[in-house]
Amino acid sequence: MSVNDRRAGGRGGGEAGSVVVLGATGFVGRHICEVFGAAGWTVTGIARGAQDPSTPHEIIPLDVVSAEPEHIAGLLAERGAGAVVNAAGAVWQATEDDMTRANAALVEHLVAATARLDARPRLIQLGSVHEYGPVPRTGITEDTPTAPVTPYGRSKLAGARALLDATASGEAEGLVLRVSNVSGPGTHRASLLGMVAHHLATSAPEPLRLAPLLAHRDFVDVRDVADAALAAARSGASSQVLNIGGGQATSVRSLVLRLTELAGAAAEIVEAPSAGGRPPEAEWQRMDIGRAQRLLGWSPRRSLDDSLRDLLAHARAAAHRESLSSALQVAPTTMALSDHR
Repeated sequence: MSVNDRRAGGRGGGEAGSVVVLGATGFVGRHICEVFGAAGWTVTGIARGAQDPSTPHEIIPLDVVSAEPEHIAGLLAERGAGAVVNAAGAVWQATEDDMTRANAALVEHLVAATARLDARPRLIQLGSVHEYGPVPRTGITEDTPTAPVTPYGRSKLAGARALLDATASGEAEGLVLRVSNVSGPGTHRASLLGMVAHHLATSAPEPLRLAPLLAHRDFVDVRDVADAALAAARSGASSQVLNIGGGQATSVRSLVLRLTELAGAAAEIVEAPSAGGRPPEAEWQRMDIGRAQRLLGWSPRRSLDDSLRDLLAHARAAAHRESLSSALQVAPTTMALSDHR
């Protein structure tokens, strides 16, 4: 298959083309690679970490922010990329500088690189509901003013604007998918649902202490997010923001309780404000996903129950692997095979 053949496919239901996925080894990126691969696309992943031997596609180790735009452009041209999906970013256990670098500067570098290409790939930027900031109890549309109050939200908004400004000036083509809270298999342990699932999967005897669960938030399964990225790559829409979410406000407390029910084990969860902290606010969040339904033909297919069930199963499998790994880490003086861990 020639470079032009790989670049041309993917839109309007035609033959698939070639996609480059940034953040390919991350929670969302892994699922995006899987969905594009299943749809027949040639998948190339980019990540700062090493490749997982079980990954069926190539992962190129690269720090996009540190790389020269000419190098990035050359890589995309060599791969014949018809689409680039940016699933990279920093949120958990990251400093504000980390977030600015990974969520904003990376997009600026990517746009600068693709502007050098004669045949520019379609850019799909995964944004965040946190770009909107706190909103009244009404559906969040794409026309809702953006007023982020967290470093994460501000850095993601800067990245979105970098792409939108480039599409408005004709230097790029693509969409911003503004994604709600993501759940499902592989959810990060530092997130609320990932933390609860890990606690349940390991049958930890001590209680899990959480801040008061007063919020209602919009949740969407990670596999539905991956489906949305594929639909965006195939579409002809450009220079727009599209909300990607579950389309409903769900009690966070009810999700935590449902996880414990699905686990089938008694677990003590204690809600208590942090010492000296401000009383928590009852955040309410629901995304209007009508525009994505109209322009992409996309809507979420997985129920929250399915998402929680698969999250718990993944957490249990991860806990089992970690338990086996710990059991094999025996001192060399007591087990000759320890050098072959």
